[in-house]
Amino acid sequence: MRTVPAGLLQAARAGYGGALLIVPGPVIRLVAGRPAGSRARAVARVLGARHLLQAALTAAAPDGPSLGIGAAVDLVHAASMAALALADRPARRLALSDALIESAFAAAGVSAARAG
Repeated sequence: MRTVPAGLLQAARAGYGGALLIVPGPVIRLVAGRPAGSRARAVARVLGARHLLQAALTAAAPDGPSLGIGAAVDLVHAASMAALALADRPARRLALSDALIESAFAAAGVSAARAG
């Protein structure tokens, strides 16, 4: 298994978070295939801010424990999106896409934590 460098993970997370924060509508349209409502855009902005904060925190302390905690946060987020997909059919595509993205961040975080 190849390890993910912490710097690459932080850059990807910051880019994704920045996109959600600055242009949530186009990001959601790309994933969901339909325009985003104001509520979805607001939630995306909050999640984008969370990703930017997490990228900054793990950049400040790129060690195994901080990267591992970040991976756990990503797993909790992924689980909540999977639950939303089960409960809300109209939100299913967007929620499952977000769960997949968060799972990828979690896997990369675990990889970076092991390397760190």
